[in-house]
Amino acid sequence: MAKRSNHYDVAFENFLRLMRRPYVAVDESKRALYQDSSLKSMDFVVYSQSSTNLLVDVKGRRFPQKSGFWENWTMQDDIHSLLEWEQVFGENFRSMLVFAYEVFTPREMEYHDITWEFRQRRYAFYGVWTQDYAAAMKTRSHSWQTVNLGAHDYRKLRHPILSVL
Repeated sequence: MAKRSNHYDVAFENFLRLMRRPYVAVDESKRALYQDSSLKSMDFVVYSQSSTNLLVDVKGRRFPQKSGFWENWTMQDDIHSLLEWEQVFGENFRSMLVFAYEVFTPREMEYHDITWEFRQRRYAFYGVWTQDYAAAMKTRSHSWQTVNLGAHDYRKLRHPILSVL
């Protein structure tokens, strides 16, 4: 596995290994230059033999949050960069935000069809296609340049990760 300090990324990478999905972990420490602009790197390129290959950016969140169960915010730059990466990689690739929720108590597990345990933590993974997210996103904070989806849109657009692998 790639050396990673973010336990959400490490858990997702372990999940890919368990599911025997071929992938490449991307070095996130360097931004790529593309057409005179800088692009944030995605976390993983996940290959599929039967469907679209994925360009994945993992977003770790705690479940539940005091402000609501399904935190799904991200940076505007994440959305912009993922959409640009789709153009770079071409038609056989789609970008996706994968929300990795650390589930803290057995009571919260009932909200998830499937959870995975890794290093004594429990996770649930959901993906949202970047294009769908971009079409429905709302500004969360102008000063922090963050965006998110409303609860209804997130419920409609999220996919359990196994359904897209």
